Amino acid sequence: MKHLITKSVISVMALSLMATSFAGCNKKPADANNNAVVGITQEPGIFDPHTVVAAGDEEIIFNVYEGLVKFDKDGKLNPCLATDYKISEDASVYTFTIRTGVKFHDGSDLDANDVVYSLKRAAGLLESQDGTALVSELDSIKEVKATDDGKVEVTLEAGNTELLSFFTTGIIPEGYDNCQAAPVGTGPFKFESYNPGQSVILVKNDNYWQKGLPYLDKVTFKVCADMDAGLTELAAGSIDIFPYLSADRARQLDSAKYNILSNGSNMVQIFALNNKVEPLNNLKVRQAINYAINRTDIISVTMDGAGVELTTAMSPAMGSFYDKSLDGTFKQDIEKAKALMAEAGYENGFNITCTVPSSYLIHVNTAVELASELKAIGINMEIKQVDWATWLDTVYSNRQYETTVIALTSAYAPYDVVSRYQTSASGNFINYSNSEVDKLLTDIPLTADEKTRTDLYHKVLKHLTDDACSVYIQDPTTITAVSTRLEGYYVYPMYVQDMSQVKLVQK
Repeated sequence: MKHLITKSVISVMALSLMATSFAGCNKKPADANNNAVVGITQEPGIFDPHTVVAAGDEEIIFNVYEGLVKFDKDGKLNPCLATDYKISEDASVYTFTIRTGVKFHDGSDLDANDVVYSLKRAAGLLESQDGTALVSELDSIKEVKATDDGKVEVTLEAGNTELLSFFTTGIIPEGYDNCQAAPVGTGPFKFESYNPGQSVILVKNDNYWQKGLPYLDKVTFKVCADMDAGLTELAAGSIDIFPYLSADRARQLDSAKYNILSNGSNMVQIFALNNKVEPLNNLKVRQAINYAINRTDIISVTMDGAGVELTTAMSPAMGSFYDKSLDGTFKQDIEKAKALMAEAGYENGFNITCTVPSSYLIHVNTAVELASELKAIGINMEIKQVDWATWLDTVYSNRQYETTVIALTSAYAPYDVVSRYQTSASGNFINYSNSEVDKLLTDIPLTADEKTRTDLYHKVLKHLTDDACSVYIQDPTTITAVSTRLEGYYVYPMYVQDMSQVKLVQK
């Protein structure tokens, strides 16, 4: 008999933040033995894989929990705790063959019942829950059951061709509900401790099912006060890996001590406009704002040019689902922006507030540059800096704001990128609503033909662009410094710190 669930938790849509400033750093030398120290970009908050809020938490627990499938460094989805899977012709039933010989960190063996429990918990289907999915993307699950041959069958309310990537959701022991205080997964590292404001420490899982992995005995995710403090520690050798650097800071590092790695982040930095507040509920005003800004200048100021310009809600990292024809839609045109403002009745401009999380330098700097550029069309933007917890509660959860700057990530799946724009979506914090987009987002998961599905995605992106629902700025390049004493670290095209293959360089 495994642990009984004691309580349910409220689901919050995962949100990602590109950070170039850090929170609280102690200067202890990095252990020169078989350990590594990673500088992290925000104070950790949630270790439960089904209620995780921020991508900064997900980058840590990626090493602790595993799902039925798992993304690799190239963004490819591979079998993980499932050795294979089958999707019914109408995409309404997903059947997974569960891997044998896998142990949880508490020593118990993984079996189909653990998978059933985990997926039911994530989908809000346990008797102790109120039916609200903890992982909102899995709310279409109607039933989860183990079959006689040890497989797990997941039945959906309706066919959904886009659900596979969400089966990366972490699997936990049957009945277990203490993930926040004592995370238990099957991943390459086990949770050892969390010291608020200081660090999260993970240790090697000696019973990991992938033989020979991981190589390191311990990984410390160290919380640092700001970029300068982190760079000082990096230069002193007390941090081994430091992600989310700006290009100019990366160039300052000693190339004999650090390798500089980079990759597209599959993030979307957004100047989010609350579509329900005046005057941002006016299409012409939103269009004017889009035409008023210079994305090239913003990327130059905030990322030293290391970013890909965006004019719609998806990164080119999504391949064919991204619509190249929309590139450059809102090339800066001040006169056109002024004309739109006049047509909207705001020829004299207006005042507005941008509420931005203070700990994220890229977003603060972006807001400053936006405020400067918007003055050209008479918009006076006050920047209000708040802490992360306040931002999450006030802006994201309660939508009590006018504008904000943030970076959104997604599972490496196009549907996860666009589904937040459905009128009723919990992640629709910009309060966007378009009935045609709602219909398209309903049709996409029901469409088996990939070409037809791709066309539907393009239509969604076109609507979002035509409606100027917000201002899309860039997909920032992820730049990471890695000590030359280490090898096997990869920069993923998503918010992940995969430490499973990192090891000391053999000399």
